[in-house]
Amino acid sequence: MDFNEQESLRIPTKLPLLPVRDLVVFPYMIVPLFVSRELSIAAVEESLAGDRLVFLAAQREAGEDEPGPKDIYQYGSVGLVMRMRKLADGRIKILVQGLLKARIRDFLQERPYLKVGFDKVIEPPSNAPSAVIEALMRSVKENLEQIISVGKVLSPDILLILSSINDPGRLADLVASNLGLKVKDSQEILETLEPIERLKKVNELVSRELQILKMQAEIQSQAKEEMNKSQREYFLREQLRAIKNELGESDGKTEEIEDYRKKLKEAELPEDAAAEAKKQLKRLEQMHQESSEAAVIRTYLDWLSELPWAKATKDNLDIIEANRVLDEDHYDLEKVKERILEYLGVRKLKADNKGPILCFVGPPGVGKTSLGKSIARALGRKFVRISLGGVRDEAEIRGHRRTYVGAMPGRIIQSIKQAGSNNPVFMMDEMDKIGADFRGDPAAALLEVLDPEQNHSFRDHYLNLDFDLSNVMFIGTANLLDPIPPALKDRMEVLHLSGYTEEEKLHIATRYLVPKQLEENGLTSKMLSFSNSAIMAAILGYTREAGLRNLERVIARICRKVARKMAEGWKDPIKVTRSSLHKYMGPVSFEDTPALEKNEIGVATGLAWTQYGGEILHVEVTAMKGKPGLLLTGQLGDVMKESAQAALSYARSKAKEFQINEAWFNNREIHIHVPAGAIPKDGPSAGIAIATALISIASRKPIRRDLAMTGEITLRGRILPIGGVKEKLLAAARARCNLVVLPKQNEKDMEDIPVHLKRKLQFLFVDQAEQAVRAALVETAKQ
Repeated sequence: MDFNEQESLRIPTKLPLLPVRDLVVFPYMIVPLFVSRELSIAAVEESLAGDRLVFLAAQREAGEDEPGPKDIYQYGSVGLVMRMRKLADGRIKILVQGLLKARIRDFLQERPYLKVGFDKVIEPPSNAPSAVIEALMRSVKENLEQIISVGKVLSPDILLILSSINDPGRLADLVASNLGLKVKDSQEILETLEPIERLKKVNELVSRELQILKMQAEIQSQAKEEMNKSQREYFLREQLRAIKNELGESDGKTEEIEDYRKKLKEAELPEDAAAEAKKQLKRLEQMHQESSEAAVIRTYLDWLSELPWAKATKDNLDIIEANRVLDEDHYDLEKVKERILEYLGVRKLKADNKGPILCFVGPPGVGKTSLGKSIARALGRKFVRISLGGVRDEAEIRGHRRTYVGAMPGRIIQSIKQAGSNNPVFMMDEMDKIGADFRGDPAAALLEVLDPEQNHSFRDHYLNLDFDLSNVMFIGTANLLDPIPPALKDRMEVLHLSGYTEEEKLHIATRYLVPKQLEENGLTSKMLSFSNSAIMAAILGYTREAGLRNLERVIARICRKVARKMAEGWKDPIKVTRSSLHKYMGPVSFEDTPALEKNEIGVATGLAWTQYGGEILHVEVTAMKGKPGLLLTGQLGDVMKESAQAALSYARSKAKEFQINEAWFNNREIHIHVPAGAIPKDGPSAGIAIATALISIASRKPIRRDLAMTGEITLRGRILPIGGVKEKLLAAARARCNLVVLPKQNEKDMEDIPVHLKRKLQFLFVDQAEQAVRAALVETAKQ
């Protein structure tokens, strides 16, 4: 429809509104539209039922399916529906032509279609000189011609139409409608009423589009050149290979290079690693195959291609299943299990959570290493382990530089390669036994490995590339915490694994150790069985440890003897009982230090902690007439000697309270002995036991035989807290003590004590030595 026909067409001031997505319809623009929304279909049908006119306005948000007045731009175009066709899927395809620009005055209805009242927009006349208008129009036309020449696909008749247009406003509308602009930019042009101003904005947009297209063409040209170069190299390489095959010449070097190229591509190396690999591969291509340098590069490329840069196992985030696996593999150890399940819970909520860095501290044989394997099984991860005991060279951790003959990566990277994934459970055993010498300090090198803020870019000296260790779950183990350097200790979350009680060992033996040894020795539960009393007798008589290794050896020894007997022809099932245990094991190896047979003067029962568990100590004190002095025997360490001196000073200062003649200490030489004399002893926790024995000998009052005590004493008689409470209580229970005196501040530690142990013992918590002494001394048996 031309301009004259538009003028003759009577335009009403109220029309159905057709909201348009992703498009602004300009006057004189003919465009096909697909109509699918009920609101829009109703508007089209109303238009077709009348004079075929409809108001076309763009939506502010294309994703809005039910647009309201606030979702539609105020300026739009009155359009004529030229054609309409219904499609099989229920949609309507229409061809509309923009007639004139208009502005929505108000919304008359919203259902079943939008209807608006509007005002026609009259463009103001231009006051610009004709030369300026002509220059601007030429600029727009020339830029559009260049856009088409660069490769922009436009209507083939657009240039012909442009050449016949002399009106700046109509030129601006036509160019804007063909550029494929964003809705926001097109709407801004539609709403600019002054023709010259509108043409200037269009010229800016055309100029910007031209620059972008030129840049795009340049990028495509460069990419094409690179592609052509790669294709040419590939073609020549294939030709060279074909020629050599025709000549019967085998090219092992080319095959090797191609093999490395394929492996490196499959390894999915990070950008910096890929660049280094490409550089080394190019060097290898230029070298003689038999040169020593080529061998070094081959080894390096092997490491690069075999490391799991992008390979990771998928975590099992089923917390219930993980808990079942942990319970299946280990008895008790609730705190450790809880920590692993907490990690799983966090990982389930936050997938990029960094791996925890744990350290299991406990005596030998309590299951630290096997617990690491169980954690890996519960998480569905690979498990690797290294032992740091005796490691003295920093290069063991960081690797050797490639300048050395026989250089290789450190044990961290070696283990990651062995695991085949970049997120294994990585166990570092014996962290308390790391050495150091002139070759460096391995513990200092571990600071980077075990720091979550640094280990995402761990750099091994051999690779000389960053490797991400942040997904690895590191678990350290140690028997003692003190030898670990403070900085390294600070990097780790320490979890203490104390020794097992006899009842816990019994449960573990029946559930894990006996079935394991039966299987390893080719026996079944029908051939050999153990009574609970036999296992308990083995625990008490043939092992003396906090863990389970010797107990497993005892069970294994019995299994071997029974296996031999079965191999010799024995057919009947065998049951090991308490009475028959000595036939397999011989005389008992250990006897518990018994509690005293009677209440004695000057003999107190103390409790000590060792890395193998708890022990009781009989502190013996005797006094002889002579020059005043203090004699200490029993291989006592410096701390224990100072505790004895502090206990003596406390006893002398409290002589009156305990009804002791103050002159008694002036003519007595006091001898303190702690058997067994061949075993070194140290620590402050025997202070209260020594003080009680001293007061007993001075007051001639015996000490209860069934009472054990532990605690550090001060000169003022305060009792300070101690460690190893569980192990010490186990020792008291083994010695058949009934009452245990503990520092008041250790009362909080009772939460970790097994219930069955609490039932066996009574506890007295004291904060003053006087309370402990009065509880220990037997007042009715004065001598």
